[in-house]
Amino acid sequence: MAAQAARDKRGQEVVILDIRKISLIADYFVITHGTSTTQVQAIAREIEEKVAEAGGRLLRREGYASARWVLLDFGGVVVHVFLEEDRRFYDLERLWADAELVELEA
Repeated sequence: MAAQAARDKRGQEVVILDIRKISLIADYFVITHGTSTTQVQAIAREIEEKVAEAGGRLLRREGYASARWVLLDFGGVVVHVFLEEDRRFYDLERLWADAELVELEA
């Protein structure tokens, strides 16, 4: 649901990583980026709203004000919404390369 909400707000290169076998932090990471801080905030808001409508609960939000890297913690799912250049810099996909990539439905 978080990945679809990101797509709905034109989040770029939406990726879902299954980290259950390699970390206790969460079950899944959803990673995406926007091309402006305004878009990053819009993506994050859309994800929060859609997950809440489905009964999910946001446990923690970080980075919303600066909107360079917004982290949304829903417990089993942690969403990372980056500004494009910050996503390239931190390269979470490389850092979590041992995670299984989950295919998004079209």
